[in-house]
Amino acid sequence: MTTRKTLDIIVYAPALVGNDSRALDSVHGMEKALPGLRLEWRLSKGGRPIALPQRDTWLVERIEDGGFPLVCNGDESYPVTVMGRGRSGLFSPGGQALFEVHAELPLDEPVIASAAAVLEGTAEGACAMWGRATPDDAAVDIAYQTAPTREGPPSPRRGLPALKLFKHIRSPEIPYYLGWLNYWSAAAAQAIGFPDPARDAELLSRSRRTASGGWVVQLTDAPLDLDNPAHLNALKRAYERFPDIGGRSTP
Repeated sequence: MTTRKTLDIIVYAPALVGNDSRALDSVHGMEKALPGLRLEWRLSKGGRPIALPQRDTWLVERIEDGGFPLVCNGDESYPVTVMGRGRSGLFSPGGQALFEVHAELPLDEPVIASAAAVLEGTAEGACAMWGRATPDDAAVDIAYQTAPTREGPPSPRRGLPALKLFKHIRSPEIPYYLGWLNYWSAAAAQAIGFPDPARDAELLSRSRRTASGGWVVQLTDAPLDLDNPAHLNALKRAYERFPDIGGRSTP
C-alpha cells in the first residue's frame, strides 16, 4: 500500500484573543482558495467524519487554549484537514504567544495548482506574520534544521544550514525556516530585506503580492523535492540570500 503524499501548511500569527474571528477566517480562506472545498466535518474519537451543519458557530464556540479543533472535508479517501493551536510565549520569539494554523492536503494536481492561493488564504485569514507550504517529504528534512540532537546542536541533512530554536529568534516576524511556498507578511518581508530588485529577480518571477501587502514566494516551479539537486540548490541559495531566516545573522 502506497502512502499518499501530502502538502503541509503552517502559518504563524499573533495569539488569539477570546472568540477571535481569525480562527474562522483562516478556514474560510482555505475554502475560497481551493475549488469545491468545504471543511464542514469533525472527527469522532474513532476517526470517523461527523457532519457539522452549523460549522462556523461550532468552531468559534470551541476556541480554547489559543486554538481551534480539527475540521475536515469529510472524505476519508481524499482527506483535507485544518486545526489551530496556541504556542506559549515560553517557546516563541520575544516571549510572545502565537497562534498556529496547521493544514494538510493531498499533493495532487488540483492542490498543486491552488497551493499558493491556499497558503495565502489561510495566512491572510489568520493575519499571520509568516508561513509556508511544503510537501511532507521535504518538510521532514527541513525539520532536522532545528531539531537538537542528543549531543546538542541540530544536525541538518543534505548540507542545509542549522537554524536556531524558535524561542531564540529575536522577533516573531522573522521566519524560522523556508519552505516550497513561503508567505511573508509586509512586516516579515521588511525584516528579512525582501524584495531587493537587484538580487531577487528570480524569486520575484515566482512571487505574488497579497491583499494585505505581503508576499507569497515560490522557490521552485514544481513542489519542492530535495532529491532533485536543482531544488536542493534553490533552497540553499534562498538561505544564503536571507541570513536572518532561522536567526543565523549576527545582530
